[in-house]
Amino acid sequence: MSERLRVAKTYKLAIGGAFPRSESGRTFEVLAADGTFLANAALASRKDVRDAVVAARAAQPVWAGASAFNRSQVLYRVAELLEGRREQFVEEIAALTGVDAVAARTEVDATIERWVWYAGWADKFVQVVGSVNPVAGPYFNLSAPEPIGVVAIIAPQESSLLGLVSVVAPALVAGCTVVVLASNALPLPAISLAEVLATSDVPAGVVNVLTGSTAELAPVLAGHLDVDGLDLTGVQGTDVAVAALEQLAAEGVTRVRRPAATPIDWTRVPRGIDRISAWTDLKTVWHPKGR
Repeated sequence: MSERLRVAKTYKLAIGGAFPRSESGRTFEVLAADGTFLANAALASRKDVRDAVVAARAAQPVWAGASAFNRSQVLYRVAELLEGRREQFVEEIAALTGVDAVAARTEVDATIERWVWYAGWADKFVQVVGSVNPVAGPYFNLSAPEPIGVVAIIAPQESSLLGLVSVVAPALVAGCTVVVLASNALPLPAISLAEVLATSDVPAGVVNVLTGSTAELAPVLAGHLDVDGLDLTGVQGTDVAVAALEQLAAEGVTRVRRPAATPIDWTRVPRGIDRISAWTDLKTVWHPKGR
């Protein structure tokens, strides 16, 4: 019997709950750690960025309008589905990074646990971030966090799955929708994650995943006037100038989270919820006390 011909997968973009090719028709080769061909991936264009932001904006009221408990349930369901596709992610990470199956499985397990950790915060962080403020007078003064809207994220370059989830999940917990640009060299788990989300209860357009050149697409995301927040975590280690992206973001009064000064150890469980609260605004209301 002759050897079966391997069918190489083309990983497409994830925009608005669908998986289109880039409107430009461009693709790029994704290579395994040993330099062999692994798959084709869509090379997103400026138009794809605009389409993704439109999809995220349309989905934002639905996601923000869901109850905190419902968001927690929806996100926990994603962890359940990740568990069911565990071996696929193990194979992708091992092939892309060159680590053995044990190390890849450790990262996937940590990713699932990280997703559960953030899902658990969805109906709790408001109590931590919000407050009852002391005022002089017969009034209640209450502050509560609300999502800022659409967050554009440059995913970590060196961590294909755990780092990606560590920056995407907190924005979702905050009630924001996301446009994420996957790692240049390690993009495949990001699209596989989008496939998991598409089969979960996460509404279409809440998470939109682009693959392609950080140098080409990061400025487009930074300068988009309908993006409310910009996470530059993944710019660390690239030749993209943070200051130039901040200047573009300033034109739209976009909130920016700068990359860390030193490399981040994504295996460490976060000590706080600063990545959640970063994508919220505090809304303060006054209410008279009853007599």
